[in-house]
Amino acid sequence: MDASTLAGTVSTVLFAAANLPMVMKAMRSGDLRSYSLSALVMGNVGNAVYTVYVLSLPFGPIWVLHGFYLTTMAVMLALYGRSAHARRSRAEIPGHGATTAVPFPHGGHGRRARAGADRIPVR
Repeated sequence: MDASTLAGTVSTVLFAAANLPMVMKAMRSGDLRSYSLSALVMGNVGNAVYTVYVLSLPFGPIWVLHGFYLTTMAVMLALYGRSAHARRSRAEIPGHGATTAVPFPHGGHGRRARAGADRIPVR
C-alpha cells in the first residue's frame, strides 16, 4: 500500500469515526431540532453531485468515505423529516406543542431572562 492510499484509508476511518457519534445520537433520540433543514438538503444535493466525480476515480478509500457520507446524510435528512412530522402532529393535539405556548416574561424571546436584566444601570 502506497503512502497516498494509506493516508486516504486513515482519513476515511477518522472522518467516519468523527461523524458516527452524531448520527447515532440522532438515531437514538430522534431529536433533530438543532439541525438545519437547508443544510441537510444542500449536503445531500452536494453529495449527489460529488458522486459524479467519485465514480470517475479508481476504487479506493474515497469511495468508502463518500458512500458513508451519502448514507449518513440521507439518514439524517430522513430522520429530520420524521422528527418534523412528529412535532407537527403533536402540535395539533390539544394540550401539546405550540397551541398552548405561554409567552416568555420580560420579552425573553425563548431565553431565560437574567435576574435584574430589565433594570437600567445607573452611572
